[in-house]
Amino acid sequence: MERREFIKLCAAAGTLGANPAFAAADLKSRFYARVQLVDESRRPLRAASLAVNRNYIFHYPYAATPCFLLNLGKPAQQPVTLKTETGASYEWTGGVGPNHALVGYSAICAHRMSYPTRQISFISYRDRTAPAKLTRANVIHCCSEHSEFDPASGGRVVGGPARQPLSAILLEYDANTDGLYAVGTLGGEMFNAFFTKFEFQLALEHGGRRAQAPVEGNAVVNELAHYCKQQVQC
Repeated sequence: MERREFIKLCAAAGTLGANPAFAAADLKSRFYARVQLVDESRRPLRAASLAVNRNYIFHYPYAATPCFLLNLGKPAQQPVTLKTETGASYEWTGGVGPNHALVGYSAICAHRMSYPTRQISFISYRDRTAPAKLTRANVIHCCSEHSEFDPASGGRVVGGPARQPLSAILLEYDANTDGLYAVGTLGGEMFNAFFTKFEFQLALEHGGRRAQAPVEGNAVVNELAHYCKQQVQC
């Protein structure tokens, strides 16, 4: 496999008290299991199959923690220095893939942790400034409190009450196979707070404590429209 490329993008940014160790120093990448992304038919996902500006969702690094996978359709290569709510800083270095246009983010909102379920999603990527509540195009928008995050610049907050970026998912691209792997996260993680807040709901959705089971081997990538029954558009 050629040189590994890592994206510093996706997944739930850390909140005050969620991971106290992160508050004192700059954040480093956190590596979990190397997981191959596969399509809805369980075949290895190819980067070329990802439509531009379409919402895709997979779960990583735990069975119940959803992430967005996006093809922005243009390079996202500019390094960006970001900070969590506690003041810890980190650098996101851009997208992966042939055009550096593929990015991943936590689909757990960094404000009140709204997230996509099988029934409904209040958070998604929007490429148009409609409806009226959406003031910017090409953002991840959460209809719960109208927080907006820019996926082309590390998930930074560009609108609404959220006080830190979405946490990034580290993606690895294999140029020989056009395949993708999730390998870790970057940014403040909210996983502990997420599991605590939604413990009962997650137990119903995933069965007991399986919601916190680490993802291993592969992770299925679904179109958000296929994953949940209703997408709220504000």
